[in-house]
Amino acid sequence: DVHERIPPIQGVWLAKAVEPYRLFFLEDLFAPEDNDYFRMVRAQCSTPIAMGELFVNQAEYVPLIRERLIDFIRVHISDIGGLSMARKLAAFCEFMGVRTAWHGPGDVSPVGHAANMHLDLAVPNFGIQELALFPERTREVFPGCPEVHDGCLWANDKPGLGIDINEELAAKYPFPEHEYNGAWAEIRRLDGTVVKP
Repeated sequence: DVHERIPPIQGVWLAKAVEPYRLFFLEDLFAPEDNDYFRMVRAQCSTPIAMGELFVNQAEYVPLIRERLIDFIRVHISDIGGLSMARKLAAFCEFMGVRTAWHGPGDVSPVGHAANMHLDLAVPNFGIQELALFPERTREVFPGCPEVHDGCLWANDKPGLGIDINEELAAKYPFPEHEYNGAWAEIRRLDGTVVKP
């Protein structure tokens, strides 16, 4: 995962340099405003590309999918309009040979992970699922968390997304004030320039 932290031309070089290692995918190589560089990558190498954690509108994906410039969509489902919009976007991707890789880091709640998993089960162009392994305390607050067995994420047989929240137990674990409210700490280059998350 590059997290858009290098200049675009270095991203083109990196995609070519890692090609012999046959990555499953190279993620978030360019910032959204640098999407035109994907054409250069596609013209010069076959490294699979995943993109989209920072996109906040489903339309941002359309040119990259239509022109077959990416291989995986890295959608943060709540950022693009929820389950229905994500399902529509996955259907569009299916026509263009693009697979899903819904965004699922540790700052996505267990409810978000359950939504990702149910979308995985509903789309024929499922690629891979990023996930966080939640500690026991979190699983107690969110009964029905998706479970991992033998390297696979498993749904349960409960209705809906199969997950609930124990609000009384959750009240015992308030969010720490010293945290960045779920956001990343600021990262700077040696010259003091802020680097995108």
